[in-house]
Amino acid sequence: MHHMRRDLLLLILTAALIVSPLTVAQETEKPVVVCTTTVLASIVKDLAGDLVTVEVIASPAVCPAHYDVRPSDVEAFRKADLILMHGFEPWVESLKEASGSKAPVVKIKGPWNTPPLLKSKYTEVANALKQYLGLDLSERLSKCLKAIDEVDSYLKNYAQEKGFTGRPVVCMLWQKMFISYLGFKIVAVYGPPEKVSAKQYEDIVKNATKAKALLVIDNMQSGEDLGKKIASEVGCVQVALSNFPWTSPELTNMTQVMKWNTEKLAKALEEAELRGEIVELKREIEFWKTTTAVSAVVAAVFVITTALLAVKTRKQ
Repeated sequence: MHHMRRDLLLLILTAALIVSPLTVAQETEKPVVVCTTTVLASIVKDLAGDLVTVEVIASPAVCPAHYDVRPSDVEAFRKADLILMHGFEPWVESLKEASGSKAPVVKIKGPWNTPPLLKSKYTEVANALKQYLGLDLSERLSKCLKAIDEVDSYLKNYAQEKGFTGRPVVCMLWQKMFISYLGFKIVAVYGPPEKVSAKQYEDIVKNATKAKALLVIDNMQSGEDLGKKIASEVGCVQVALSNFPWTSPELTNMTQVMKWNTEKLAKALEEAELRGEIVELKREIEFWKTTTAVSAVVAAVFVITTALLAVKTRKQ
């Protein structure tokens, strides 16, 4: 009887040891939030990084509209408790269908590359996490919005300090809002390179040359070849900005990207100004060369004329 009781107790303890890790795993398992881009993923991480598992689909190095899906993306969708997208990703529907996912899909629409626009994205994501996952993030959201306001002030002061206001530039459409926000004067805009016609290209170069554009501002994820070509033809500096975080380890969210972009613009503007000074210096040198040459000719003519007059005078 004693042996039976002991065996029964061991059996219960063994069963408890087997079941308890499963129970703990179930209790501690975090909801999975699948984000189509690193913009959305960075916002979720800022708001609830310790409360959810974040999965990202598109690489920050490419435009999400042109992203080629992989088999692992189907698996990510299958595990999702919530899917966040912008609304311009054509592959979301097919991934949802292929995965059989029943997770709600929330569209966080509109641009995000200025501080005021970014604040609205944080608010929308926080609302989605509360509505679908029951996470109250109001306190964390307030901290994030305050941090964005601080970056807003920093960027405005930096732009003023570096003299961005009114400087003529050409820019890619996806960077237009950010460039306007910083105070630059946009003299020409171009869309995705594959959609720019020969006539549009001609007009861009014409307007940029006429306005003496200092910079051609590319969107990194859309490619840089067109911007470099325009800059070469106009004779100005090309610079590429990013619209997505995580392209390098220090760019953890969009506020970091905005700072990084602004610093790149300042360096490019310095280079453009230096080029302008060199061009002006070359012009001055050419002017003085010409002036000196003319002076030398005048002096030579004067000497010859004087000599001829002297000869004539002697003859007389």
